[in-house]
Amino acid sequence: MNATEIVQRGWDAAASGEFDALVEDYQDEMTFIMPGQTDIVSGRTAFRDALGRLGEVLPAGFKITGLRHIEGPDEVVSIVDWQSDKVSGSQLAVLFRFDGDKIYEERWFVDTEQWKGAR
Repeated sequence: MNATEIVQRGWDAAASGEFDALVEDYQDEMTFIMPGQTDIVSGRTAFRDALGRLGEVLPAGFKITGLRHIEGPDEVVSIVDWQSDKVSGSQLAVLFRFDGDKIYEERWFVDTEQWKGAR
């Protein structure tokens, strides 16, 4: 399975609420950097706990309307088309960095002002 397939499997798991399956593709000592780049979660256990509170972080009515991936050496970038109750359409990017077949960093890049306004 290549890195893009691993990332897509994670998006599919997130969409169906299968967070335990999702975190299996992450190293124990991974880092998750959330929108705004100031909220950092360290470690797979803490990341799994944060996934349980996903509804508190996402804008109301958040929905992914498109998803595509760009793969490079040891990394995948997902370009995510999304909408919410207050935003009719926008994009964000998520960087997944790999060590072998495990993700060690996930970093979200968003328009933070738009994201805050959408919440």
